[in-house]
Amino acid sequence: MLVDSHCHLDFPDFAEERATIVARALAAGVGRMVTISTRVKRFQQILEIAENFEEVFCSVGTHPHNAAEELDITTDDLVRLAKQPKVVAIGEAGLDYFYDKAPRDAQAQGFRAHIAAARRTGLPLVIHARNADDDMIAILQDETGKGAFPFILHCFSSGRRLAEVGVALGGYVSFSGILTFKNSAELREIAKDVPRDRLLVETDAPYLAPVPHRGKRNEPAYVAETAKVLAETIGVNQDEIARITTDNFFRLFSKMPRPAQQGG
Repeated sequence: MLVDSHCHLDFPDFAEERATIVARALAAGVGRMVTISTRVKRFQQILEIAENFEEVFCSVGTHPHNAAEELDITTDDLVRLAKQPKVVAIGEAGLDYFYDKAPRDAQAQGFRAHIAAARRTGLPLVIHARNADDDMIAILQDETGKGAFPFILHCFSSGRRLAEVGVALGGYVSFSGILTFKNSAELREIAKDVPRDRLLVETDAPYLAPVPHRGKRNEPAYVAETAKVLAETIGVNQDEIARITTDNFFRLFSKMPRPAQQGG
């Protein structure tokens, strides 16, 4: 079984055929999907999608692009909403200096509020990091000093040092379709050195479809293509990468129940 640890099933791209998309994922061996929150103020929509499908779970949080819009969302709010049975993660939150759609101080403030929620709930924080390696490292080190919290560096496309610091602080590293791109040799070298017990795969659907679907709308079924390249990168077969990444997923996303055939 594979798991898509990060997709966006609430996005308009999927509105007309959500059930078909989930069915295709299951047919491709993707037994669990986490649909990720980008705005707490739209959380109810995400929760309803998760509740409609046995195999779909969700997070609660504010994407850094939307940080300035939701500075009124407190850690207490996140902790309260995270009590819903289908919520298995906090986020996505973090820093994005590539698009800079929100002031950087607002991004940092929101990020720290989400870290506090992850620390209090024990749920993993889904971290978005783009072109912000130095500040991301500084915040992660500072906040870990206040008390450890589980986290995942999602859709990893940053530098080697952020991966190394993230792992050293207890985090996991998740790779998306970017790993399959021809010009991603440097990223594959980083993936090769991430400890096997910290590796995850995701789609970030509808974005970043892996080869051979590059340029098309992404969907959870395609996580199998990313897993295939990750297997080749670290030198294992496809069954082994499925076992590694799925075991890692359930260790990190500890609130999510395993399917019965996976050992209960």
